[in-house]
Amino acid sequence: MKIVIIGGTGLIGSKTTERLRAKGIEVIAASPNTGVNTITGEGLAEALTGTAAVLDLANSPSFEDKAVMEFFETSGRNLLAAEKAAGVKHHIALSVVGTDKLQESGYFRAKLAQEKLIREAGIPYTIVHSTQFMEFLGGIVQSALIEGKVHLSPAFVQPIASDDVADAMADVALAPPAHGLIEIAGPERFRLNELVARYLEATGDTRQVVADPEAKYFGARLEDLTLVSDNNPRLGKIGFEQWFAAAPRK
Repeated sequence: MKIVIIGGTGLIGSKTTERLRAKGIEVIAASPNTGVNTITGEGLAEALTGTAAVLDLANSPSFEDKAVMEFFETSGRNLLAAEKAAGVKHHIALSVVGTDKLQESGYFRAKLAQEKLIREAGIPYTIVHSTQFMEFLGGIVQSALIEGKVHLSPAFVQPIASDDVADAMADVALAPPAHGLIEIAGPERFRLNELVARYLEATGDTRQVVADPEAKYFGARLEDLTLVSDNNPRLGKIGFEQWFAAAPRK
């Protein structure tokens, strides 16, 4: 069995590749650096020859509204067309819990457009909606800075460690297509502002976190449950304390 992972050299892609290869699966970790480019189409046909399943884990290099939409639409169309030509039997994409509720954000509008392309492509598929990765906490801090303070919504989050995401993606790659959505989440639920305050304290960062219901999350206002799943998600095993203890320090 051959599986191609688009974005196979990234955070989730590299870990998913490792897990599948440990099971004896032939995996192509595809990225522009390895000669496979879903924007230009370079190397796609060759990489997909004889492929049973494709995992699309690629992310846009820019979150600017127009650029991110162009990335996901162009990449999605090229990849799905190449899969259809190659006879791929399962398309798997990683997306985000709450995507349909975050349409103020250009990034999430682009992710929804990507999901629409997948549903309409005629290829058996599974879309995995994940909650936020614990590894992105630092980026959330930077995106929320206003005059040196971190302004964040008190909405709930249920962050998941990248190792748990990779476990889930490897399992989905070896399972039959769901022909719909499945959701994954971390084992613990927090208020976003409280989790980030805890993260900053643990890293020795003294910046103040302000609970601000009007604070936007990558351009979108949050309701209490926007970023969490009550749709029987697969739960990861790694909680915040365990993740933080093992996380590399810069």
